[in-house]
Amino acid sequence: MKLLGIIGGMSWTSTAEYYRLLNEEVATRLGGLHSARLLLHSVDFAQIEAMQMAGQWDEAGALLADAARGLERAGAQGLLLATNTMHKVAPAIEAAAQLPLLHIADAAGRAIRAAGVSRVGLLATAFTMEQEFYKGRLARHGIETIVPGDAQRSEVHRVIYDELCRNVILPGSCGTYRRIMASLAERGAQGIILGCTEITLLVGQDDTPLPVFDTTRLHVEAAVDWMLDA
Repeated sequence: MKLLGIIGGMSWTSTAEYYRLLNEEVATRLGGLHSARLLLHSVDFAQIEAMQMAGQWDEAGALLADAARGLERAGAQGLLLATNTMHKVAPAIEAAAQLPLLHIADAAGRAIRAAGVSRVGLLATAFTMEQEFYKGRLARHGIETIVPGDAQRSEVHRVIYDELCRNVILPGSCGTYRRIMASLAERGAQGIILGCTEITLLVGQDDTPLPVFDTTRLHVEAAVDWMLDA
C-alpha cells in the first residue's frame, strides 16, 4: 500500500471525516484489520481563513506548499488536499513537491460523467462557487456547473464557516440547503455536487431526488484506488 500524505485541518471536522472514510474504505477492500497508511499535516485553519478573506491566495499557497514539502520529506508517495476550496492553490502545491496530487475536482468529474450527468448544481464556499478554478476543472470533464443566486450563495457559505467548520449541525440549515438544492433542480441541474468537504455532515442523498456527488467520499475512493494500485 502506498503512503498517502494528507494536507488537512481545513476544517478539522472534514479532515476527521476523511480519516474515518479512508480507513473504512481500505478495510472494506482488504478485509481484516487493514487500515490506511497515512501522514497528516493539519494546519491552523484560522490562519488560512484569514488569508482567504484577504485574498492572499499566494501566501496561502506558499503555506500549503511548505506542508507538501514536509510530507514529501517524511516519505509520502502522493498528496491529498482535504478541502475543495484550497484546490485554488493546487498549482503551487504541485510545483513544490515532486509527488502526484490527487485533485478532488477530477475525482468528482469522473464520477459525474460515469453517472451520465452533464449539468450539475454546485454547493460550496463562495470562493468555489464564484471563481473559476473549480468550475473550470469540471468543464475539462464536459460538465456544466450552475450555482445558487447571490443570497443563497451567501447563506451556503455562512453555514459552512459559522456552523459546519465548528461541528455545529442545525436542522434549520439542513432545511435551507434542501430548498437551495430544489431551486437548482428547477433551473435544470441534473445532479448536485457537495463541493465543500463539510457539507456531507449536513445533507446527502436523502435530501434531494437528484443524484448527489459527495466530493469527500469520491476523493477518498480515488485516493484508495491510487494507494492500492500495484
